[in-house]
Amino acid sequence: MTTIIIIIFVLGYLCIVMESFTKVSKSAIALFMGVACWAVYMMAHPGLSAEEVFLPHVGETCETILFLMGAMTIVEVVDSNGGFGFVTKYLRTTKARVLLWEIVLITFVLSALLDNMTTSIVMAMVLRKLVKERNQRLLYAGMIVLAANSGGAFSPIGDVTTIMLWIRGCISSSGIIGNMFLPSVVSVAIPAIFVSFWLKGDVETSDEGVLEDESDEPLMEQNAFSRRGKIVIFLIGVVGLTLVPLFRTLTGLPPFAGILGILSILWIVTELMIRRNKRLLSLEKRVRVAGILKKIDMSTILFFLGILFAVGALRETGTLGNLGVWLNSTFKGDVYAVNGIIGVLSSVVDNVPLVASAMGMYNIEPATATGFMQSFTQDGDFWNLLAYCAGTGGSILIIGSAAGVVIMGLERMSFGWYFRKFSWLALVGYLAGMATYWLQGLL
Repeated sequence: MTTIIIIIFVLGYLCIVMESFTKVSKSAIALFMGVACWAVYMMAHPGLSAEEVFLPHVGETCETILFLMGAMTIVEVVDSNGGFGFVTKYLRTTKARVLLWEIVLITFVLSALLDNMTTSIVMAMVLRKLVKERNQRLLYAGMIVLAANSGGAFSPIGDVTTIMLWIRGCISSSGIIGNMFLPSVVSVAIPAIFVSFWLKGDVETSDEGVLEDESDEPLMEQNAFSRRGKIVIFLIGVVGLTLVPLFRTLTGLPPFAGILGILSILWIVTELMIRRNKRLLSLEKRVRVAGILKKIDMSTILFFLGILFAVGALRETGTLGNLGVWLNSTFKGDVYAVNGIIGVLSSVVDNVPLVASAMGMYNIEPATATGFMQSFTQDGDFWNLLAYCAGTGGSILIIGSAAGVVIMGLERMSFGWYFRKFSWLALVGYLAGMATYWLQGLL
């Protein structure tokens, strides 16, 4: 039974990796893989009921899914109503090196507040308005990938993998920020220093130009609300996202409850704003939350669902626990080596199943644990490094993260160009960040 489940998982994983060749959606494969693994497990244990074994995994998985759905909807509402327009307006410098550091800083911060994929889309749109020359723009775009992944690695809501670890209780919001902020900064600052030497003089502004005033923009979904309305939507959405960890601390409710609460407030406020402005009634399908919900990428949500189901089945068989024992034995309990390998692998394959598998390999040890097991307590070295390595390791290859795939598509950046220019930079930053975390531990 266990062998069959492992075979299903491995074959499904290979199909997901080769999606570009098979032309079959990875979401469809992940869903089939998840259901098939559990079907085999339940048929091999006819005495067990789904209520005893399967449904507890469903509840744990749905916590992550509901959080992602709520967060994606909030970000989409803010973006669809021009809430991120302020980014373009504040990037007015023409100095190439100054612009680089401004873009890196804004991308890093936004990624921690939102997520790396959404941040990459926003910053790619901004970049088109700021830089005309293609080769120069590609350098900025490459740094957006690195900054987005590094920014998401130290925030409990900045990346899908940190969200998974946070919801599971492997890391706390204050713990991941305090422990991984400096390593994340180092991982992007070192590559940015190298790239700054490649940029000289002024940038050639794009023909699209920088938007000087919202009144100059055409009336469309990006400018449906007034300036004040956009500010209100931005504050409720983005500030609300940042307050979710505080909500969890004060109420004890899981993070998805806080996200759904913020979404409900945003929904109510936008409905009231539309009702007070007749001009918006003709655009309500574009600005109302009910209409924007249709734009949410459900394919991605279902992919996560299928992966987490499959990993849950592997964990139930004890396979992941045995794998964890083997890794500890092979690397003699070196959490840096184990997570370093996971990070490099995440540049080739999706980091979600890697992190989900790692979470299934090891238990969260109580705070009283001592010796080697102390690395597996909440905010222990293993979980901190797992969040960092899985998040920033995806920058080594452009296909290793959602941010990289987005930039690859929007800027038509080739795999080979990124590999030659940025892969070694990302690897240097990745290792420097791990070294920084090690030094923090010594100090």
